[in-house]
Amino acid sequence: MANKVALITGGSRGLGRSAAEHLASRGIDVLVTYRSRRDEGDAAVAAIEAAGARGAALQLDVGDSATFPAFARAVREQLARWDVQQLDFLVNNAGIGIHAPFAQTTEAQFDELVRIHLKGPFFLTQALLPLLADSGRILNVSSGLARFTVPGYAAYAAMKGAVEVLTRYQAKELGARGIRVNTLAPGAIETDFGGGVVRDNSAMNQQLAAQTALGRVGLPADIGAAVAALLSNETGWINGQRVEASGGMFL
Repeated sequence: MANKVALITGGSRGLGRSAAEHLASRGIDVLVTYRSRRDEGDAAVAAIEAAGARGAALQLDVGDSATFPAFARAVREQLARWDVQQLDFLVNNAGIGIHAPFAQTTEAQFDELVRIHLKGPFFLTQALLPLLADSGRILNVSSGLARFTVPGYAAYAAMKGAVEVLTRYQAKELGARGIRVNTLAPGAIETDFGGGVVRDNSAMNQQLAAQTALGRVGLPADIGAAVAALLSNETGWINGQRVEASGGMFL
């Protein structure tokens, strides 16, 4: 029997790559996307294959919805090369971080965040629905910042709040196909996201760790494992929910 197949946007680095490796270790083949760094996509594929599954990397700019029909065709072609017809899992993970106080946030910054974090996942999921198997899973990545507030992330967090509402509507409207849709909201994680501030700024790292019940900030593997768990059969009755993976930040 063929392996199940997952598509992870932004799976060439950071949290997405950790998720890809965790899924691969469970025997799930993984398609990852990269925006411009083909070398990072290739490295992610090598890691997926080292974990024992099949991997492939496809170029995608989630901020350019005009490319989604062609991307869906590329996904279909890759699936055919693996002799499968459908995706089992879609993880809308790709994103950027923009730090700007509310009063100084520009329209250009706001519009970029809309394209990448809201319009992108909305219409990419729509474009991929014909390829998603009945009883499949969609996981939308949000942020702890949609619950707690850290000055400078008003626009970013607003997009993530919208994604959380979208998740509930998707769960309701796609339920007839048995498709389950949830949100995963990471807390502060040591990656290169947002310029690597959590990972590389020791004062910021310590400050956030002090506000976390478990006494540290997260690692990519913490989120990769959570993604794998939420896509597993064991969590099949969880649907339309927001699950925060933050170690207990700002409780």
